[in-house]
Amino acid sequence: MMDSSKYRVGYFPVDKKYNKWAEKDHIEKPPIWCSVDMRDGNQSLVIPMSLEEKLEYFKLLVDVGFKEIEVGFPAASETEYEFLRTLIDKNMIPDDVTVQVLTQCREHIIRKTFDACKGAPSAIIHFYNSVSVAQREQVFKKSKEEIKKIAIDGAKLVKKLAAEYEGNFRFEYSPESFTGTEPEYALEVCNAVLDVLEPNENNNVIINLPVTVEMSLPHVYASQVEYMSENLKYREFVTLSLHPHNDRGTGVADTELALLAGADRVEGTLFGNGERTGNVDIITLAMNMYSHGVDPRLNLSDMNKLVEVYERCTRMHVYERAPYAGALVFAAFSGSHQDAIAKGMKYRTKNKLHEWSVPYIPIDPKDIGRTYDADVIRVNSQSGKGGIGYLLEQTFGYSLPAKMREHLSYTCKDISDREHKELKPDEILSIFTENYLNIKTDIKVTDFDFVRDEDNVKINITFMKDGVETEMEADGNGSLSAINNALKAYTGKEYVLQVFTQHSMQGQGSRSVAASYIGLEGEDGVLYWGAGTHTDVIKASTKALLSAFHNMTKGGK
Repeated sequence: MMDSSKYRVGYFPVDKKYNKWAEKDHIEKPPIWCSVDMRDGNQSLVIPMSLEEKLEYFKLLVDVGFKEIEVGFPAASETEYEFLRTLIDKNMIPDDVTVQVLTQCREHIIRKTFDACKGAPSAIIHFYNSVSVAQREQVFKKSKEEIKKIAIDGAKLVKKLAAEYEGNFRFEYSPESFTGTEPEYALEVCNAVLDVLEPNENNNVIINLPVTVEMSLPHVYASQVEYMSENLKYREFVTLSLHPHNDRGTGVADTELALLAGADRVEGTLFGNGERTGNVDIITLAMNMYSHGVDPRLNLSDMNKLVEVYERCTRMHVYERAPYAGALVFAAFSGSHQDAIAKGMKYRTKNKLHEWSVPYIPIDPKDIGRTYDADVIRVNSQSGKGGIGYLLEQTFGYSLPAKMREHLSYTCKDISDREHKELKPDEILSIFTENYLNIKTDIKVTDFDFVRDEDNVKINITFMKDGVETEMEADGNGSLSAINNALKAYTGKEYVLQVFTQHSMQGQGSRSVAASYIGLEGEDGVLYWGAGTHTDVIKASTKALLSAFHNMTKGGK
């Protein structure tokens, strides 16, 4: 049996008055984004990125639009140091991008960090020390005053070195393990650091509140952030930052509520990569804002490329059901879902809607480089007529009558079920073509000629079977009726032409291709279907009729 008694609440809620965030119902503007893919994300990889992979990834982050990028812990390893120096020495950092470097509050590490930053156009020196109860008692075995002194001494040193080194430096301080720290004490330490750094209109300082380990429900963290926001000194000159991890699986919720609570900035990774269960997923955060009409100021319009570069450089995998980015996130296999989506898309086109409101699809897949045919309507044994019909119409131009769509859907589902696989659009087209369209039949029409009067059409038509031609005469109330009556007379078969529809597929005038669909009800009461295409509408109808007749006489499905 599992023993839950070994666990206790290890976090510290604040006074209930710090809940004004709960009165807000949406995020009104994007935060300042800082990618920590190159540092927190990279250090969690089984095989960390090579220098070449890091350079490619850095360029990707710049292209996406990040203006602050934590590039590493340069004092931790030679690779980290070399990467930063390569960026600086080769002038690879755009003028509007600030690199960020991490350092512990230890003198030799801070000094090496400043050495690594020489010549950087703009750099954030991010220093930290752990302040939580568990770390104070179990790791450092130091008192609150001793831990606070570490933070103060670190602040003094970075301020001193920033004056000595050439460069444009900003400061960021993180009370590591903030979520396991008494909020009053975390505030005391942060304010002591701010007193040293003296924020002003020309010296904006970042105070970062890391969810080093998720310990509480998201609303508790939000209230802790609101408490800090309202009680930090120099608040107008302080950027309040978040760095959530995802141990409880609520990193996105933590971040969104904390932004409502007054935070200005978010540190995270593109797809949530990071230690243990990862950092907060910036893709999800940004796209959540986008879906509410807020421009996240990140360019995520080519999601496929982001996934490709991420997977190749990190050797990680974006889960198929990951929000927005996963390969299957827009995929509808269910017949009822497909039907609603297909109808919603047609409704949107018919009414020329700008606002997106298609059932089951929270955002327009095209906004992030996805396509409707490959990413939305997906066909397997669970699919229905609406989705299959939509795919044929949108991708290939065939608009089948409703009952024929249903018949085709059963044909496709049977194949998918039998072969245990998803059917791609090209495979659906192949099934449609093989079973219904312009089927090569035993009976062919080699010639025909019409004589028309006001209410009647007479036809002279030549059928051929097994190389033998037979001329027939018949009449009807239209061209197709006359051909159909001639076919009945020629074959001696009894049936009823129940369904006939036709539409133009492409082009204009004489170059237009007509598609015809015919349903014949046999003596058994079953509808048999055929389709035909031709630049001549009568020939298209004839091909459809012969295809349907073939299916009826040969038992075609």
